[in-house]
Amino acid sequence: MEKEKNLQAEKTPFFESKKGIISAGAAVGIIALLLVALGNPKNMGFCIACFERDIAGALGFHRAEVVQYIRPEIIGLILGAFITALAGKEFRSKGGSSPVTRFFLGIAVMIGALMFLGCPLRMILRIGGGDLNAIRGLAGFIVGIGLGVVFLNKGFSLKRNYKTSSFDGYVMPLSAVGLFILLIAAPAFIFFSKEGPGSMHAPIAISLVCGLIVGALAQKTRLCMVGGIRDQIMFKQSYLLLGFVAIIVVTAVGNMALGSFNLGFADQPVAHTDGLWNFLGMFLVGWGSVLLGGCPLRQLILSGEGNSDSAVTVLGMVAGAAIAHNSSLASSAKGPTANGQIAVIICLVFLIILSIANSDLIKKIVKR
Repeated sequence: MEKEKNLQAEKTPFFESKKGIISAGAAVGIIALLLVALGNPKNMGFCIACFERDIAGALGFHRAEVVQYIRPEIIGLILGAFITALAGKEFRSKGGSSPVTRFFLGIAVMIGALMFLGCPLRMILRIGGGDLNAIRGLAGFIVGIGLGVVFLNKGFSLKRNYKTSSFDGYVMPLSAVGLFILLIAAPAFIFFSKEGPGSMHAPIAISLVCGLIVGALAQKTRLCMVGGIRDQIMFKQSYLLLGFVAIIVVTAVGNMALGSFNLGFADQPVAHTDGLWNFLGMFLVGWGSVLLGGCPLRQLILSGEGNSDSAVTVLGMVAGAAIAHNSSLASSAKGPTANGQIAVIICLVFLIILSIANSDLIKKIVKR
């Protein structure tokens, strides 16, 4: 039996092994620390939601002057996944799995993330920096995933996708190249923050390379914050969860070594201390991401692999960021807004209806 296990371990590709996912998580943690050291906001080496929000602002979709910048990390994540998928013959143009629903789910997930002030990846980076508000977010995230799993077990599905035209899969990578050209050219119609989080960033070349590396690693390992907890709950599989843990451990150790670890609730960078809405914001993100089949990071990676459904989700998140800032839904260091609280509740109602309508529960209700 022991020999069989050893043989099986030898046959498993490195990036599909536990050592591979732990190594990838550790690399992501180190890169996140590097980006902060070189200029990114604290505890924000990576934040998919925040960076997509900044891009939305740079393109003029919202006019919050402190969060406008074309983030090279997002460009790198898409292109890193694209290049790696092509090299590994895993690039597939596919789509058609409830695209309109996915677009609105993307909006809902973004509203939840901006209530909390961070995506799942930034949540664990905040934990690694000592931000205890993120622990409350993690609790909501886990509960939201757990509820999503309940509906998955009840047959929830957005239906299968289909092979599409080859060009369809290249749209997001080409869009990423277009964004990079706009970043370098900096035409007058592109907005860049002069102060606030949007003005804080590592050098463009380094940010791009870091994004490329993380995009490649995430593509090879299937790294996903939601997938790790979902798989542990549903299948008792810890593979993806180990990457999650590795990022926290590395960033915590790194922040302590750099003297930037700040344990507590108060005085945390780009964060607020309202426990209930930190919980509910990430509850919404966790639940919505389970229904989508992956966290915001995973959606970006899949879009780089040619999945147009994930591309639609990413566009939904960008639209959600614009809506959030144009309608005063996004939180700030002072706390959540009343508009944001109402929006989160509306989004939760949307998820309840969607979850029931797309699961076996609707059949039972109709029969009655």
